[in-house]
Amino acid sequence: MLEFLGAGENLAFAVALAVMLLIGAVEAVGLSAGMAGHEIDLDGDGDWLGWLGVGRIPLLMLLCVLLACFGLIGLIGQQIALSTVGALLPGWIAAPAAGVAALPVTGLIARGLGRILPQDETTAIDIGELVGLSATIVVGRAAQGSPAKARVRDYHGLTHYVMVEPDNHGHSFGEGEEILLVRREGNVFRAIATGRPSPLQLDR
Repeated sequence: MLEFLGAGENLAFAVALAVMLLIGAVEAVGLSAGMAGHEIDLDGDGDWLGWLGVGRIPLLMLLCVLLACFGLIGLIGQQIALSTVGALLPGWIAAPAAGVAALPVTGLIARGLGRILPQDETTAIDIGELVGLSATIVVGRAAQGSPAKARVRDYHGLTHYVMVEPDNHGHSFGEGEEILLVRREGNVFRAIATGRPSPLQLDR
């Protein structure tokens, strides 16, 4: 077995598997935890990168899958060649062939892993999603044509500060008053009074 792995024709495959195992060992002790969570900032839909699986799983995991596929396919191919023709294929033939064969296999495995691995979640929201939420005036007095700053918490519990004007003519809101954001016009939200005291504490 060692003679087979150490053959010059199999050097590229043995090195690929060794590098894959080295990366796995480094990951196991957490020395590259930051890199492991790094995703390539490419959507990849419709191009060869997306077909390969880029963006579906962490970069180092994708690299390990590619190295494993290349090494295993190469060694299996060389074993088949040795069994059928009695000799190993030259490395300049076996390595490119294994590389080509490894690409679609890597893509299939990456897509499968992408479906079962937990995905990173983001709490970022579009500012328009604040419509329908309660807010509290924190700075100034809101009147039509004279917006005031209000504080609102989104569905993730994150705090946003927005400019607010009353939606109804003749109405105004003072500091500490709770309001309901009913629509958005550009960077200003329109709001109505809720008639309830604010549950939020003002920043003082």
